[in-house]
Amino acid sequence: MSGALALIVIGTCIVGYGLVSNRIERTAITPPMIFTLAGLVIGPLGFALATPEIGHAAIHTLAEVTLMLVLFTDAARIDVRTLIRDHDMPVRLLGIGLPLTIVLGAFVAAVLFPSFSIWEAAVLSVMLAPTDAALGHAVVSNPRVPVRVRQALNVESGLNDGLVLPVLLICLALAGASETADGAVSWVRFVALQLTVGPAVGVIVGLAGGWLVDRAVSTGWMNDVFRDLSLVGLALLAFGVSLSLGGNGFIAAFAAGLALGAAVRDHCQGLYEFAEAEGQLLTLLVFLVFGAVLVPEMSTLFDIRVVLYGLLSLGVVRIVPVWLSLLGLNLSWHTIAFVGWFGPRGLASILFGLLIVERSAILSTDLIFGVVVFTVLVSIVAHGLTATPGAAWYARHADTMRDQPDTPELQPTSEMPLRFGSISSDHDA
Repeated sequence: MSGALALIVIGTCIVGYGLVSNRIERTAITPPMIFTLAGLVIGPLGFALATPEIGHAAIHTLAEVTLMLVLFTDAARIDVRTLIRDHDMPVRLLGIGLPLTIVLGAFVAAVLFPSFSIWEAAVLSVMLAPTDAALGHAVVSNPRVPVRVRQALNVESGLNDGLVLPVLLICLALAGASETADGAVSWVRFVALQLTVGPAVGVIVGLAGGWLVDRAVSTGWMNDVFRDLSLVGLALLAFGVSLSLGGNGFIAAFAAGLALGAAVRDHCQGLYEFAEAEGQLLTLLVFLVFGAVLVPEMSTLFDIRVVLYGLLSLGVVRIVPVWLSLLGLNLSWHTIAFVGWFGPRGLASILFGLLIVERSAILSTDLIFGVVVFTVLVSIVAHGLTATPGAAWYARHADTMRDQPDTPELQPTSEMPLRFGSISSDHDA
């Protein structure tokens, strides 16, 4: 597809969706569903207007920029001190549920795919561990869903992609080292460098950059426009400095976002607005590429094992760890089921595959990525279609608890910004 045709297709998709966006928001159809479908229509499975390969430089650049900004802005949304103080549900989901999800997912992968090494099974499980609350936006934005519950899903989604990235690098290193006789030492050195330099650079850039921005604003040297632009620039700075020192730029961007959110949270509103507009545009373009390129290329790998693993990943591998991690909080089974089901797999899994697994040395790369693509495809549809009715179902259950102020689900909890959008209106419920 020529550059001009690509711009025409992308522009048409954006403008076309924009014209009916307000009406579509009142239905069960989500933007990722629309853009994935558009990709399928223009790709080899449709009119074949787009036929680039997964390794195309433009796709790699889009994925790289999107993952960097998503990790940075998601981390900046989270107030770590507030999280530790009064967000026990997401802390449990991240500290207990996430590791259990990885372990259970790796076990299921090892059983269904005997050709996988234990580390390859772990790579697949880690790639599908992060959740993407934006795929079921009606769930985390519905005001009738208790704030403690929807913020648990929101915070979990904001942090789990950055938390699993180091784990993914370690698993890839061990998988690659197990298949090369002389590569173990170099892989260990490589991972050690990635996991130390990235966080250090990110924290320094986030804290120092945030302090400089705060000082410049308070003294009147910086205007509001460049305050917001400078915060985005910190993500680029952390990414670039970490890469130049041999570290991982994505980990650095995530650490910088956490540090920035902790240091100068009052200045971050413009950053959230950036994520709402430019960040969402990049995300939707990734879903367009997902439908046009990734699904067609990987669809030949969709056999019964891939289908079974995808369904188990969205169901058992997610729900059982959620249930175990929330034991002792006296939550109703409705809440456990609601939180367990609404853990969509989306953007992070796609980007991890494009940027990391596709460039790894492990033998089962194609099959691993094929499983990820199938699982995300099912999640886009299943969680998108069930978000609005699911939120309405749980809201009705929550309404029955309103006359019991001591109910755990109704305990007051501070809110943190959503990745996309604000609180929905009542008609969404």
